[in-house]
Amino acid sequence: MSALKEQLYQQCCDYLSKKEAEIKKLIAETRESSANETKSSAGDKYETTREVLQQEIDLNLSRLNELNKLKTVLGSILPTQTGSTISPGSVVYTNNGNFYISISAGKIKADGTSFYAISSASPIASKMLGQKAGYSFDINNKRFEVKAVT
Repeated sequence: MSALKEQLYQQCCDYLSKKEAEIKKLIAETRESSANETKSSAGDKYETTREVLQQEIDLNLSRLNELNKLKTVLGSILPTQTGSTISPGSVVYTNNGNFYISISAGKIKADGTSFYAISSASPIASKMLGQKAGYSFDINNKRFEVKAVT
């Protein structure tokens, strides 16, 4: 079972690496655009454009900071850890889908099975944390039954 967890963990790592590369590329492109912006005779337009570009850089730096926080969260998970109680790093099988409690990375596949990588802070994970197989709960008028936990 740890091979499955390691696959899910690696896919979450890959997801974060891809996002980081995208954000860094946007920052570099925006900085280049800002550096190439030439002063026009309508000085205010030049300053406005540079300010907009700087705001875009700041926004992407903020996104990069949030991504680093997710890396820290993911780094605290041991993919080899097993247990019957749901905690960060658990793989949870329910009647309404399979979940990997880690970071919010959306739908991922491992061993031909679909899983939803979700954050511990998500509503569904907060209902499951600390519970075991056999636990049932409702979210959005949908009944979830925990079938297995690894």
